[in-house]
Amino acid sequence: MDFLLGGLAACGACIFTNPLEVVKTRMQLQGELRSRGTYKVHYRNVFHAAHTIWKMDGLLALQKGLLPGLLYQFCMNGVRLGSYAMLDSAGYTRTGGRVSAGKSTVAGALAGVLGPLMASPIYMVKTHLQAQSTANIAVGHQYRHQGMMDALINIYRQHGVMGLWRGSTSAVPRLLQPDGLLEPLVAGMVSSLFTVFAVTPFDVVSTRLYNQPVDRQGKGLFYAGNLDCFTKTARKEGLSSLYKGTGASYFRLGPHTVLSLFFWDKLRTVYQEG
Repeated sequence: MDFLLGGLAACGACIFTNPLEVVKTRMQLQGELRSRGTYKVHYRNVFHAAHTIWKMDGLLALQKGLLPGLLYQFCMNGVRLGSYAMLDSAGYTRTGGRVSAGKSTVAGALAGVLGPLMASPIYMVKTHLQAQSTANIAVGHQYRHQGMMDALINIYRQHGVMGLWRGSTSAVPRLLQPDGLLEPLVAGMVSSLFTVFAVTPFDVVSTRLYNQPVDRQGKGLFYAGNLDCFTKTARKEGLSSLYKGTGASYFRLGPHTVLSLFFWDKLRTVYQEG
């Protein structure tokens, strides 16, 4: 039940924050491997990006990738939060009946790795769909999937099972596990500041690895892996490029964390009282 409640809570948050995920993806792909000043800036900031996408692609474009986004959140957070809850309930996060910082960190890391790894194919498809746009505001490689199932089937046919997990090593686990109602609200917003600063470079790399074009063998045409992507991005676009989409990341992560933990807390309360 912890798996189910964790997944449902994350899905509820995703409905509200997916437009910011679309904006973040576009901003992270903008100017890929090009020096500053050599490309047209379609998305100047979070609000300008949202307005541009709405104006050029239509209002519904801000919810591109919502279906795989919901499925990803359900699978990833269901496993992540559910695994942590199981470890916590079994007492693996405590020493002598008291919460252990070390054990909680290890449990959170293990749960955090398992969730994104299992849901990686869905995240890749979500990234592809969210990057798709009309030609005049297109950024990054443009896949032309007709939807989530079309993307999964085509990737599998062209590159096999391993192709579905391309880019999975770039996933960066994140887990917050406060208890109660006020704590998730406060901790979610405050911790998001530190989280965004710490993980945005990895998130940029992840987006680009998932979205890059590949050859017939499934080998990336832009990057050989995480380190290669870091190096090429910093060299071609400058170190600041590793923080592209930071504003969108925070505006998404803060509310998403708060809503996820809020819904999770409420769902667990209803279930326990029922």
